[in-house]
Amino acid sequence: QVQLVESGGGLVQPGGSLGLSCAPSGSVSRLGTMGWYRQAPGKQRELVASITRGGSRNYADSVKGRFTISRDNAKNTVYLQMNSLKPEDTAVYYCNFWPPRESWGQGTQVTVSS
Repeated sequence: QVQLVESGGGLVQPGGSLGLSCAPSGSVSRLGTMGWYRQAPGKQRELVASITRGGSRNYADSVKGRFTISRDNAKNTVYLQMNSLKPEDTAVYYCNFWPPRESWGQGTQVTVSS
């Protein structure tokens, strides 16, 4: 079973930027369509953005124009660049396949606060 490891979270002021990365902990032949998800306290986990192996992207309305999902197929790595961050972006961010598989990683905490 593929284990995905997220990194890059932290504390940032409103309007700031952060970049997240996601890579498998072991060797895998290839990753298919991937997604970044987030879960804020007291809320359900939601899909933030997804990207196919060919690079087609989709975004949640709440992050369009601010977040960019990308991938490096050679490195089996998926990225999420987050700009113009808002306090409501505060959440634990996870990567998973799309549709998501049952197993989730630890996620990485993103906190947007002054």
